[in-house]
Amino acid sequence: MPSRRGNPKWASGGQPLQPARGVATEFEIKVKQLGLTKQTCAASKKLRSWCESNRNRCYIPEWLLNEWGIPVDPTSS
Repeated sequence: MPSRRGNPKWASGGQPLQPARGVATEFEIKVKQLGLTKQTCAASKKLRSWCESNRNRCYIPEWLLNEWGIPVDPTSS
């Protein structure tokens, strides 16, 4: 008997495979390490210092950069 190909759950009427979860950004990892929430990010001196050091290297939400008045060099990569 030939082997069956594909996802057997589709043939049996089951659920399709779930998509893989995305990888957290370095900013999200730092926020989690510091135990912050979106509401407490702007008050964190440690996060602000980290963001100033990494502003041209890592993703940092624009709302937070604007809140702190941190400029970003758009030509750096």
